[in-house]
Amino acid sequence: MTQYDVVIIGGGPGGYNAAIRAGQLGLKVACVERRKTLGGTCLNVGCIPSKALLNASEMFYEARTGFASLGIKVNPELDLPQMHKQKDESVTALTKGVEFLFRKNKADWIKGEARLAGPGKVIVRSEDGAEQTLEAKNIVIATGSEPSRVPGVEVDQERIVDSTGALAIPQVPGRLIVIGGGIIGLELGSVWRRLGAEVEVVEFLDRIIPGADAEIASAFQRTLTKQGLKFRLGMKVTGAQTSDAGVKLTVEPRAGGAAETLEADVVLVAVGRRPYTGELGLESVGIKPDGRGFIDTDHYKTSAPGVWAIGDVTHGPALAHKAEDEAVACIELIAGKAGHVNYDVIPAVIYTAPEVAWVGKTEEELKGAGVKYKAGKFPFAANSRAKVNHETDGFVKVLADAQTDRILGVHMIGPEVGEMIGEYCVAMEFGAASEDVARTSHPHPTRSEALRQAAMGVEGWTMQA
Repeated sequence: MTQYDVVIIGGGPGGYNAAIRAGQLGLKVACVERRKTLGGTCLNVGCIPSKALLNASEMFYEARTGFASLGIKVNPELDLPQMHKQKDESVTALTKGVEFLFRKNKADWIKGEARLAGPGKVIVRSEDGAEQTLEAKNIVIATGSEPSRVPGVEVDQERIVDSTGALAIPQVPGRLIVIGGGIIGLELGSVWRRLGAEVEVVEFLDRIIPGADAEIASAFQRTLTKQGLKFRLGMKVTGAQTSDAGVKLTVEPRAGGAAETLEADVVLVAVGRRPYTGELGLESVGIKPDGRGFIDTDHYKTSAPGVWAIGDVTHGPALAHKAEDEAVACIELIAGKAGHVNYDVIPAVIYTAPEVAWVGKTEEELKGAGVKYKAGKFPFAANSRAKVNHETDGFVKVLADAQTDRILGVHMIGPEVGEMIGEYCVAMEFGAASEDVARTSHPHPTRSEALRQAAMGVEGWTMQA
C-alpha cells in the first residue's frame, strides 16, 4: 500500500492542475487516469482538438470565399486527412507537456481505473487487470463529464456521433444534423459547414445557447443563418434509424404536432454533458450524488471526511477553466491556505467565427432579480480595425449597476472576442465601474476599442466612427 497526502481521481484540467499545484506546495501526490494520455476530455477529445479544427476550417473558408476581395487569388483544395493530422499532432504535443509538468513537480501519474474503497483508500486497476491500493489523507474526485444521450438515438461513432466522433469524421458529410443548439453543437456544426456540409440544427428549446444573453443569442443565430446553417427550434427528437445510406431522424414539435422524418449522412448528438461518477465506489464512503449525478460540495468538501470534488462532477458550468480554478483552490485549502474562486467572474466563449463571449449576469437575470442597471453597446461595424478587416458582425454590451456603476455583466459577439473577454474579467474581479474601463486608454486602431466604447455607452458618451 502506497501512502500519499493527496490522491486525485481523473487527469483532466481539474485533476492535472490539482496534481501540479499539490506538487508545487510540497504535498506527496498521485493522479490516477485511465486514458493513455493526461489531459482528460478537454485536451484529448474536447476543447483543444475542436479549436484546431475550428481554426483550420476558418482559414480554408476564408481562403475560398474572402481572399479574392483582398486582392489575393487562390484556389484552395481541402486535404481533410492532413487537417486531422495537424489536429492530432497538436494534442500529442500538449499531452506530453502535461506529463513534463508532472515530472517537474514530482506528481505521480498512476495509469488505471480508480475506485474508492472506504475512507482514505483508492484501488487502481490497471489495463492488464492488476490492482494496487493507494492510501491518502485526502482524495479529490475530478472525473469530469461525458456526453449526454438522447433516448432512441444510439451513438455508434459512425453514422451517429457525439462530440468525440465529430472530431474524427473521415470525410465531409453531404448533410449533417446537429441535435442540440448549445456551444458544442454549434462549434462543431460550424466546422463541417465551412468544409462543405449542409448543416441543420434541431433544438428542443425555442432559442439557441440557453444561458447566454437573449440579444446575443438572437444575433448569433442570424449570423449562423447567413453562413448557411439551418435551425429547427422547439423540436423534440424521438428516434433514429441508421443504414448504409445514412440516418433517418424522427422529430416532432415540442408543443405537440405531427412527426416528420429528416435524413442525414451523419447525426451529431450534442445535448450537453453529464457528470461521470459511475463505478467510482462513492457508496463506500457514503457519498450519494443528486438526481442528475452531481456531487454536492461545500468549498469542495463532500459529505465524506477527507474526500473533495471539483470540476464537472460538481454543480456549475462544465468549463475547463472553472475546473482549473477549483483545482487550485481545493489543493490550497488542503494545504491550509485560503483557496477561493469567484463564480461571478467565470467567462464563457463560443469559438465560432465570429466568436461569442460573456461574463457575469445577463439582462434577463438582472431583470428577474429586480436589479436596476444601465447598458452600453457598441457595434463592431463602427470599429476602425474591424472595418478594415471586413469583420464587422457583432457588438459589445456592458451592463452596469444603475446606482454604483459597478460592472455586472459583459456580452460580446464579434471577431476574436474570446481573447478580449479577459479584460472585463480582470475589471470585474477588482470591482471596477464601467467608467474605469471607459476612461482607460486603448490602442488605436484595435478591436479592443469596442470594449471601451461600450463602457462609454453606459453613460451615453460613446464616440462612433
